[in-house]
Amino acid sequence: MREIFDLINQMSPYVLLGFLFAGLMHAFIPNNLCSKYLGGNSLRSVINAIILSIPLPLCSCGVIPTAMSLRREGASKGATIAFLISTPQTGIDSIIATYSIMGLPFAIIRPTAAILTALLGGILGITFADEKEKNYNTEQHESNTVEEPKRGFLQKIAGGIKYAFVDMMQDIGRWLVMGLVIAGIITVFVPDSFFEFFSQSSLLSMMLVLSLAIPMYLCATGSIPIAVALMLKGLSPGTALVLLMAGPAVNTASMLIVNKVMGRRTLLIYIGSIIAGSMVFGLGIDYLLPREWFMQPLATFHEHCHHGLPVFNIICSVLLLALLVNAFIRRHNHSHHHNCDCGHCEGEECSCKSEKSSTMLCVEGMSCNHCKASVEKALKSVPGVESVEVELVTGEVTITGTFNSDEAVKAVEAIGFTARLRE
Repeated sequence: MREIFDLINQMSPYVLLGFLFAGLMHAFIPNNLCSKYLGGNSLRSVINAIILSIPLPLCSCGVIPTAMSLRREGASKGATIAFLISTPQTGIDSIIATYSIMGLPFAIIRPTAAILTALLGGILGITFADEKEKNYNTEQHESNTVEEPKRGFLQKIAGGIKYAFVDMMQDIGRWLVMGLVIAGIITVFVPDSFFEFFSQSSLLSMMLVLSLAIPMYLCATGSIPIAVALMLKGLSPGTALVLLMAGPAVNTASMLIVNKVMGRRTLLIYIGSIIAGSMVFGLGIDYLLPREWFMQPLATFHEHCHHGLPVFNIICSVLLLALLVNAFIRRHNHSHHHNCDCGHCEGEECSCKSEKSSTMLCVEGMSCNHCKASVEKALKSVPGVESVEVELVTGEVTITGTFNSDEAVKAVEAIGFTARLRE
C-alpha cells in the first residue's frame, strides 16, 4: 500500500493549507451574506449564487442543508441549483489539493467547469422550473433569525482554526480517508487490462464513471486520489474530470432532498446540468487539449515518490493523521459527555427540569456540522424557541421554550431533513 502513503505525503501540506484557508473564510464571511442576494427569479440571482458560493468552505454534504435553508429564506430555484452545483467543487481546500497532485491545468479547469455548469443549471432553473412556493413564510423566517454575536479579530482567527482542524476534519476527514483507501484498492487490485476496453472510448468511459459517481457520495477532496488512480490505470483525463465534477456535485442524498423540497422538475434540471456540463468539459479535455498537460504532473508525482519526499511532507502527514484521529474521537465520544437522565446536562442533577419547556425531536439525515448548524438555524427561527441543542451522532434535538411542535417539525423538513417528535 505504498501508493497510499506516497499520495498522503504529497497531498498533506496542501490539504492542511486548504483547510486553514477554508476555516479563515468561514470565520470572516458573514453567515447571512448569501441570503441577501439570491432572491428573485432572475439571472442576477444565479450569478450572485455562483459568486458567493466560490469562497464558501462547504463540503459535499454540508452544501445540501445550506442550499435548502437559502431556498427557505427566499432564494430562487435557479440560484439554489447554481449554489448546489458550484459550491462543493470550488472550495479552496479542494482546489489546492487538486493542484498538489493533478497539476495546474486540472486546478484551473475543474472550478471553471463547475462555475459554467452551475450557470447552465441556474439558467435552466429560472427558465423551466416550476416556481410554486412551499408552505412557509419567508418574512416570518427572516424576522426570527437569530443574529450571530460579534467577535473580535483574534476570536475570529481562533474560531476559524477550530472550524478548519476540528469541525471540517470531522465532516471531510472520513471521506478523504475513504477516497485514499479506494484509490489504493484500485491501484493494487484492479489490473491494468480491466480498463483497456473503456480507454478506447472517452464517451463510454464517461458514461461508466457517471453511472458510479452520481449515486454515491464523493467528497470534493476525497475524489482526487480516486481520479488519479483511474488515470494511472489508463482512463482519460476527461473521464477523471467527469468523476471530479459529478461525484461531489450530486449523490443519492442530495437527489432525494432536492426532489422533496423543490420538486421533480428541478431535480431533473439539477442532474441534467451536471451530466451535460461534466461530459462537455470532459470531451473537450480529451479531444481539444494536449494529454501531456494532465499526465505530466502524475509522472512528476511518481518521480518525487521514487526519490523520496522532504521531511516537511512527512511531518505534515503525521499532523494530518493526528487531526483525523482527534476528529474521529471527538465525533464519536461527544454523545457520552452527559451524566443526567436526559442525556444533555452535565453534572449529577438534571437541570432540564428547571427549564420552561423541553421538546425532543429525532432528525434523520444529518451527517456533518453544517447539517447541525442548519437544523439549529431553522429551529431558532420558529417563534417561541429559546434554545436548541443538536446531537449530531444520534440525531437527537432538544428544544426549549414555548412554541408549536408542528412548526418545529415543518422547519426542519423545509430544509430537507426528516423529523419527528420523540415519544
